[in-house]
Parts: sequence; structure tokens; C-alpha cells
Amino acid sequence: MRGSTALAEKIGPGEFARLLNRFYEVSTEVLAPRGAIIDKMIGDEIMAFFLPAFHSQLFDVAVETATEILRAVGYGSEEGSWLPVGIGIHHGEAYVGKVGTEDVSDFTALGDTINTGARLQAFAQGGQIAVSDSVYDKVSAIYPDVPGEAKEIRGRSEELTVHVISPFE
Repeated sequence: MRGSTALAEKIGPGEFARLLNRFYEVSTEVLAPRGAIIDKMIGDEIMAFFLPAFHSQLFDVAVETATEILRAVGYGSEEGSWLPVGIGIHHGEAYVGKVGTEDVSDFTALGDTINTGARLQAFAQGGQIAVSDSVYDKVSAIYPDVPGEAKEIRGRSEELTVHVISPFE
């Protein structure tokens, strides 16, 4: 979600919570039927992932799902979006499992792939999907001619080529 701090200040905590719950609900309605694992809802964002064993067209499914989340918040409609949302997608190996202590634990996904996906979303404005070059290579037939740009990713030693897809433009 873009601009959540300013929005929360403007509308107050109760209304902000209602808006986030609506976002969580519509996103879950898109993610769950497509087999996404919703890892967590973190303030103004949702972290979800797909397991390749369940999707033969993993990259297409990820970008189509991102597009449907944007559509669910109103992008591509006459009314426009009711919430500014941008999405980041990356792929690779990750640890998926339980972390924590004996008393307090969490099921999650961890690693460079997860961190990079989280960082990619910062390059997407409302209504956009930022994908790494390796993801774009697999979906370029659906969204041809989207230029890539080398970007510094906070915390990573190497730049990453990022393509920003605008499905409703």
C-alpha cells in the first residue's frame, strides 16, 4: 500500500483498520484460490508466495495474481482504485518452515529471495508490478517491451534489473 502513514494520519486508526481489513479481504480472495501461501499481513502489506511444485506456470500465475489484486482494489475500473497498491515479485530458493523458539514460533519464508521480493515492491507505484529480470524473462510474452533498469536493492551487494509492469495503462 502506498502512502499508508499519511493516510492513517488523515483518516484515523479505526477507519484505517477498516481499510486495511478490506484490502486483506480482497487480496486473500484473489490469492487463496490460486494456491498462494499467505505468509503474513504486515501493517500495510501482504507477503505471499507460491510453491513451484503446485504450479507448472509459476511465473504467469504470480503476475496474473498480482494483476488481479490490483483489479480487486479498483485499477482498470471506471471508478479507479480505492487504495494505492504496488506489488513486487521475485523468485528463487527460500527457507520455508518454522522459526522461533520452543515457546514462540512462526511458519514463514526466509532468505535473499524473500527479502529481494519485499524490496522490489518499493519500485512499483500504485497500479504497478515490479519484477526482477529473471521473472520478466518468463512473462515477457504477456507484457512485451517493458524496459528493465538496473537498481540498487537495499542490503544487496549487486544491482538487480527491475521491470515495472503497468497492466492497466
